[in-house]
Amino acid sequence: MRVIHVGDGDRVLATDVDVADTAFARARGLAFRRSIPDDYALVFRFSGQATRRLHMLFVPFDIDAVWAVDNVVQQVKRLSAWTGYGGAVADTVVELPAGAAAGVSPGDRLVIR
Repeated sequence: MRVIHVGDGDRVLATDVDVADTAFARARGLAFRRSIPDDYALVFRFSGQATRRLHMLFVPFDIDAVWAVDNVVQQVKRLSAWTGYGGAVADTVVELPAGAAAGVSPGDRLVIR
């Protein structure tokens, strides 16, 4: 599975992709991990659109978070270790290593396949 930023030239953001598809996996997120690989993404898929909030409690490294609705990016935010917080309306949220979402902006398309 890959996370791809669709644009002028499609850019692969991650090739090592996990899907948080259980209540436990969603609640845990990236908490208690020491690090993640440069080509990693954690994807949260939801059955509908709603405000999806992320927090960085027990995550000791910065990440980039991308909120999307129907594959269209709604918000991109860098969340700082331990204290970061963000939220936006989304049906999909993608957590990436800090810097991986550089160049991704609201209105862009993000595909997970």
